[in-house]
Amino acid sequence: MIGAALGGAARRAGLSPDGAESTQKVVWGAMGGWRGILESVLPSLAFVIIFTVRPEPLILSLGISVGLAAVFTVVRLLQKSPPAAALGGLAAAGAAALLALWTGRGADNFVPGLITNALYGTAMIVAALIGWSLIGLAVGFLMGEGTAWRSNRRRRRAFFWLGIAWGALFYLRLGVQLPLYLTDQVTLLGTLKLVMGLPLFAPMVAVTWLVVRALYPRAE
Repeated sequence: MIGAALGGAARRAGLSPDGAESTQKVVWGAMGGWRGILESVLPSLAFVIIFTVRPEPLILSLGISVGLAAVFTVVRLLQKSPPAAALGGLAAAGAAALLALWTGRGADNFVPGLITNALYGTAMIVAALIGWSLIGLAVGFLMGEGTAWRSNRRRRRAFFWLGIAWGALFYLRLGVQLPLYLTDQVTLLGTLKLVMGLPLFAPMVAVTWLVVRALYPRAE
């Protein structure tokens, strides 16, 4: 069930709207705290810096990037903390590195991210347009109402626009980064990927959480 999967992922990220956490705490939890930020940023940042300073051999910048992701994964496993985020980052970094090594183009290290933005953006917008907003499905599962939100005009409209907004964010990333990929501007592409990552993700999480809290006020 899509709603259950999305809702479960949101709850694990600390996005349950029925809690009493502040917006700041919810956003911080969604990003994974300092560890989540480091796991998300450092591998890509290392690649961009090392590739800019020394683009050849390509395996140097790719190896250090994947190595950092591997270190984060091992630390999580040793500490017996949930390794999902680190494992996902390691798998993504490894796949991207293999593709770049195979083609010999540093820019291909960013192909998985471009594909992800295209798929997520399309899924968010299409689902919203056909009346089955992915945001609504996730929240409906979290709040125990399933798809009942679709019969509530206010909630249905809010989830529609949230889905469009999230889809627009993914397409914005794709629209900015794809031309840089096609023109092989690796350093600028990597820099903008970082700038358009967590700095844009955090405000969207905050807005989404505030809207959902307004739609589902807590009982005193």
